Amino acid sequence: MKVEHKGHTTIIRNTQGKTNTFLQKLISEYHSYTSQNLILDLSYDKELTIDDVKLFVDLIKTHGKAKKSLVLVTNSVNFNTVPKNITLVPTILEAHDIIEMEEIERDLGF
Repeated sequence: MKVEHKGHTTIIRNTQGKTNTFLQKLISEYHSYTSQNLILDLSYDKELTIDDVKLFVDLIKTHGKAKKSLVLVTNSVNFNTVPKNITLVPTILEAHDIIEMEEIERDLGF
């Protein structure tokens, strides 16, 4: 797991490959990231499935209640099968764009 801070956003990269292991480690260290927008880069896991992506739903809900964004990054799954409550994009740049838009929406009261 590699962590990088950029302003009000933290990028956490899964460098081990196994998404379940990454998620468990992230949950155990989650208290360190509650005040930051999160980008979770899952690109390293080439065997990632939509079921693996769905494992993040509870964490996404928890982070959303804190009025912060959580965006997943991978290009290994079919984007048409991703549930609407999960924000999944193919690149880190797009994840930053999504967070910027969500920050603006929160500032405007949406």
